[in-house]
Amino acid sequence: MKLDAALPPIQLKDVPAIARAAQEIGFDALWTQETQHDPFLPCALIAEHTETLRFGTAIAVSFSRSPANLAYTAWDLSAQSGGRFILGLGTQVKAHIERRFGMTWPESVTGKLREQIQVIRAFWDSWQNGTKLNFRGEYYKATLMSPFFNPGAIEHPNIPIYIAGVNTGLAKLAGEMCDGFHAHPFNSPRYMREVILPALEEGLSKERRKRKDVAVSVTAFVATSPEEESFARMQIAFYASTPSYKAVMDLHGWGETAEKLSGFAAKGEWAEMPMLITDEMLNEFCLVTTQENLADDLKKRYDGIADRLTLYTPFVPREKDEWWKELAKAFNP
Repeated sequence: MKLDAALPPIQLKDVPAIARAAQEIGFDALWTQETQHDPFLPCALIAEHTETLRFGTAIAVSFSRSPANLAYTAWDLSAQSGGRFILGLGTQVKAHIERRFGMTWPESVTGKLREQIQVIRAFWDSWQNGTKLNFRGEYYKATLMSPFFNPGAIEHPNIPIYIAGVNTGLAKLAGEMCDGFHAHPFNSPRYMREVILPALEEGLSKERRKRKDVAVSVTAFVATSPEEESFARMQIAFYASTPSYKAVMDLHGWGETAEKLSGFAAKGEWAEMPMLITDEMLNEFCLVTTQENLADDLKKRYDGIADRLTLYTPFVPREKDEWWKELAKAFNP
């Protein structure tokens, strides 16, 4: 199990220092996210200012971009970094795709994402091997690649593709055709074992692949202080209010609470929501422990589940550096 770090939502000018610090601390990878900023621009800076640190998007919103956009960007980042880049894609939810990005939500989420990945790889195959670009699907058609627009072969063309999800369809798709799966932060060990991993195995079996072919990357809520517990309750309440994530609450018998949280969210009553997260819920979705026991407890909690682990708390240099180093050493000796 490798320990990775999450890049906080910061200005581009601050990325090089954090990237260098993450490499020095000993993290295996540094992940960018698409919340307040573009997820790819920091990746170019990470590639430039580090030598060994792997990095990638966790995630970039796929349905707001064309396969060509994603293929070109990933190709350049892999070339610049010597093959350290990981392309992590997520679909987002219908409301954001339609009302924030102004794009069309597909009839089949897995169907469109499957085609996106196929087209991206078709571009890569065309550039690396000279294969004629000729993809014709339900959602995409890509048949034109002239020499003027061909970036040419690179040293590391086998760029890993991870996809993210909460429900079984995307986990199965990851098993069928991806190199990794980003489990949504709103997860529990039970949900991972009983829902996500069986779906992943179903996809693997369908394509005669093995479990080692797909890296499962888990983002974990942890709390080692009352302040961190309060923060975790707030975030868990926010995620639990999202209808798309209700299956996680349903598994534990907390579907009614999820509906109440959705009602509060719809009315903008955010302050009331964390009070609905009981201690039992908190302990299911968040590891409550001490700093001294964190490494051992994380390993016990995610043994057999995660290949890569990221704490939900973003890494900030010069805040608990020695503690971060000890934690990283426990996972990445």
